[in-house]
Amino acid sequence: MNLLFPLSETNQKACNLGAGEEIFYCLPLDLTLDGNYQENAYTIVTDRRIFTLEQGKVTRSISMEECERVFSEAMISCGVFAVVTEGGNEQVFGRFSGSHFVRYSYLSRGVQLIKRGSRERVVSQEYEKICPKCGRALPGTSTCPYCAGKREGFVPFFLDIFKAHWKETAVILVLMLISSLISVANPAVQKTLVDDVLVSEDRQTGKAVVCIFLMFLIGVGNVVVNVVKNYQCAKLGARVSHDQRMKLFEKIQLLSLSFINDRTPGMLMNRVARDTMRIKDFLTDTFCNAFTVIILFPCVGIYMLVLNWKLALLAFVFVPFSVALSVSRRKQVRRRFRKHGRKSDKVNSLLHDVIRGMDVVKSYGQEQRESDFFAEATEELAEIERRNETFFAVFFPMLTFVLGLGTYLVTYFGGLSTLAGDMTPGELLQFINYASLMYGYVGWISNLPRTLMNMLTSVERIGDVMNQEPEIADDASSVEHAVQGLVEYQDMSFGYKAYQPVLENIDLTIRQGEMIGLVGASGTGKSTMINLIMHLYEADDGKLLIDGTNVKDIKLHNYHSQIGVVLQENFLFAGTIYNNIRFARPDATYEEIIQAAKMANAHDFICRTPDGYETYVGEHGYNLSGGERQRIAIARAILNNPRLLILDEATASLDTESEYLIQRALNRLIKGRTTIAIAHRLSTLKDADRLVVLDGHRIVEMGTHKELMDRKGIYYKLVIAQLSMNGQLEQEG
Repeated sequence: MNLLFPLSETNQKACNLGAGEEIFYCLPLDLTLDGNYQENAYTIVTDRRIFTLEQGKVTRSISMEECERVFSEAMISCGVFAVVTEGGNEQVFGRFSGSHFVRYSYLSRGVQLIKRGSRERVVSQEYEKICPKCGRALPGTSTCPYCAGKREGFVPFFLDIFKAHWKETAVILVLMLISSLISVANPAVQKTLVDDVLVSEDRQTGKAVVCIFLMFLIGVGNVVVNVVKNYQCAKLGARVSHDQRMKLFEKIQLLSLSFINDRTPGMLMNRVARDTMRIKDFLTDTFCNAFTVIILFPCVGIYMLVLNWKLALLAFVFVPFSVALSVSRRKQVRRRFRKHGRKSDKVNSLLHDVIRGMDVVKSYGQEQRESDFFAEATEELAEIERRNETFFAVFFPMLTFVLGLGTYLVTYFGGLSTLAGDMTPGELLQFINYASLMYGYVGWISNLPRTLMNMLTSVERIGDVMNQEPEIADDASSVEHAVQGLVEYQDMSFGYKAYQPVLENIDLTIRQGEMIGLVGASGTGKSTMINLIMHLYEADDGKLLIDGTNVKDIKLHNYHSQIGVVLQENFLFAGTIYNNIRFARPDATYEEIIQAAKMANAHDFICRTPDGYETYVGEHGYNLSGGERQRIAIARAILNNPRLLILDEATASLDTESEYLIQRALNRLIKGRTTIAIAHRLSTLKDADRLVVLDGHRIVEMGTHKELMDRKGIYYKLVIAQLSMNGQLEQEG
């Protein structure tokens, strides 16, 4: 992405750059302040000033010393670029169309670096990496979407399978070879039966019996071998499918949240379930015949040439045409399967969302509306499937018919040769049987692109996940660290999109055993701060130190095992209450779990449930009340005995009694632990050692409740506003 647009000579002169002054950014300013389109206008940032150049004239300018900070903000159908001066006054420098929003967001970040004296130019991290294979710009740190899965092609993918299951594969290959020999032997016996018995003057009944018995043995042997071969292929397919599911599941758990959040649940579920099933189907239905075809097709063709090269050439006339036509359609077939896969992902995701939000759907009486949406999506999927099946239903029978023309040629000219005495009836029958075998193999090969493209599409989709590299992962230098509780943010900046910072230049030290309350309006970065502490994301700039050690250098499992988390909407797994509490420490004893539940004020209500700790809770624990779910989550955190405790709106949206019980449990939990808390009700943070107030992506206030109330700043206004809403202003005096 270009952040330094070229200027004409006239515009360069109009900039009137000072000695040694360097242009860092030059972006189009394609809208006037009134919102009209304009040309030949730019926003320019140097190491000394920010100015706008319109029609060859500098229209607005401010020095870096006067500039406190800059920001870009998305508006309706456009964006604005604004400068905040030292006195806190905001000045709109220009408007731009939505196509330049990402560029101006990067420019805003770059100005902060320039103000700190950095000579490093911020580049568009989302787009600057280039794929070494196709040369396209890559979005973020992910694998190239155009090449994803390509290295998981047919050959390398199955080589990996064969290496992992070489014994099973070897057995299948031997069975395929035996099946091939049996298939070749039967026409030879039939030839003998016809020539030496049926049309021979010396008809020997014994020879006929032997031939028929051999044909019977060949038939039985073919059935037995194919049954065993199909069983082994089905066994291999099931094992490979299981292995791929496990690899995908483990990979998804390793990948960063940014990757998971960019994919819909239906998309990921299809990868794990449907795409692995297609690979199993390929191994079961297609691979079990592949080696037989590979061996017999050339062997039968050579043998036909030896028997009668003229008839063989006639038989081969339509083969190249059929194979070429089939291969030429492989890209079209692949596109069809890709389109089907994308639409299937959409339908699955829609179904997943409706099931997850069924209470909302029913509450608003929108069942018919959702049914209409789902019907529209499934209708689109059905239309794609109809078109695909129509294509296959027409294309492959046509290929079969074309191949059948070769049989008529062989029968006609072979019959003439037999009548002329150049071939015996048995040789003609044998030749026709071999021709039928060959046409069957050609038909199988012609149908192969359909099954192969279906399988390769699934391999691509699996590769899209498997080829991803987690943004947060252990390396050789990662160490285990016993967390004590000292947390330091050092000049940290972070954005879920690199060009849109959520936190900027955060400096904060949280002492061991201290309770910190994070306060601020929605969207100021409170949850982002705790996400960084939990090391779910890594900072774009600056450091996060745990007891003086960079969190990046601590092994993930070791670090996460020492953190306790209680969220507003805690997730409970479908299972027993006992297993949900034990999730934090699978090795915990029953007594430890009961003790944790008592400390969380959960033991009494658990004992009132039908089966106590063995009571089954449904998905997400929705058969429990919000307060009961929250106390189970607190028990889970207590059981983990964390050194760092994260509380994110832990008492929000609860009734007074539940909040009282949970607050008592939390008071027990936070003793002796470093605690970072976010609370909807600011009154619950009164007893925090310090309150950190966030606004505009920065820390703007810090102190105790009393200190901040006396200061009458942002925190004071938030408290007064909340008390006013609750009708408590007069009571609080």
